[in-house]
Amino acid sequence: MGFPLSSKLNVVQPSPTIAITRKAAELRRQGRDVISLSQGEPDFDTPLHIREAAKAAMDAGATRYTDVDGTPELKLAIVDKFQRENGLAYETSQITVGTGGKQVIFNAFFASINEGDEVIIPAPYWVSYPDIVRMSGGTPVVLSCTEGNAFKLSAEQLRAAITPKTKWLVLNSPSNPTGSAYTTQELREIADVLLDCPDVYVMTDDIYEHIRYDDWQVSTIAAVEPRLLHRTLTCNGVSKAFSMTGWRIGYAGGPADLIRAIATIQSQSTTNPNSIAQAAAVAALNGPLDFIAERNAIFQERRDIAARLLNAIPGVSCRIPEGAFYLFPSCAGLIGKKTPQGNILQTDEDVAGYLLEQALVAVVPGSAFGMSPFFRISFATKTERLTDACGRIAEACRLLE
Repeated sequence: MGFPLSSKLNVVQPSPTIAITRKAAELRRQGRDVISLSQGEPDFDTPLHIREAAKAAMDAGATRYTDVDGTPELKLAIVDKFQRENGLAYETSQITVGTGGKQVIFNAFFASINEGDEVIIPAPYWVSYPDIVRMSGGTPVVLSCTEGNAFKLSAEQLRAAITPKTKWLVLNSPSNPTGSAYTTQELREIADVLLDCPDVYVMTDDIYEHIRYDDWQVSTIAAVEPRLLHRTLTCNGVSKAFSMTGWRIGYAGGPADLIRAIATIQSQSTTNPNSIAQAAAVAALNGPLDFIAERNAIFQERRDIAARLLNAIPGVSCRIPEGAFYLFPSCAGLIGKKTPQGNILQTDEDVAGYLLEQALVAVVPGSAFGMSPFFRISFATKTERLTDACGRIAEACRLLE
């Protein structure tokens, strides 16, 4: 007999990106040369001044418990960051710090959602949003956003989807998995809808705000419409822009009563985020940002190379994203084709499985993000390996009948 598990697990699916990464790792252990384009992690090291700050914190004895939801120093650095970079005025009582952005989002939904509350989630979406909503007792309302509209939610779609049960709208810009980013005008139109719906709150996930291309300008909805500030949770973190994925520091600014509730939940789960990582995050937020532009130039070169190579493959098409480090190609032209092994590709899961087995390239099927038939690749990998991976994908597609 197996261990009797909670029925809560019935609403949760393991992260597809982690599952694919594990399968790729197993093939590597078998001696196969797998190129993984499945995980969203910069391939750059954490900048030296941030690492040095962490060492100094350890040497200074900053190795004990901190305040549950962030040190005063880090909260002040976050307040300054929001004001300086986003034009958002918060007090430290309106700031929370968690063990990664995912914990901040989980805590916020867990603290605010009641059974039957609806959360509007534009698709394609980050894989964790719907499951976190379900775990919190809510109902995800997924709105499909077409490639023709750059995978972005329109004001008309939003207005039609809001009901008396709507509690939250989730916005992610630039987006994972598509890299699409909202313009100020598009956020203005969404804000106008929200001003007519005073009981709907907004969670904006800006984790990729610094990773952007072609002179795209940062916009976040609470800055576009200050009247929404009191019902917006502006989420961010140091993982992507500062190459600090393993340090696990996320943060958010929002209504003080929600922030207090988040602290209460965190006090009974992880308690404080890692003390050394918090000191490093202070150095990240207060320090120089010149390295970001240098790294973005490399990301943009990789984006352009990968998009050109993928768009040259019959049956595959790919739009050029404004930010993040993902491409989200359509594989509609591959559906229905036969593999050399005689299997028919019926779904984007089949396509991803075929590319892993035949090309030894790990990608994530679009169904994981709520939209098919697409797949996601991360171009946060060495240019030579990325080019090799795209060549392998092209050869595998050439073998299809």
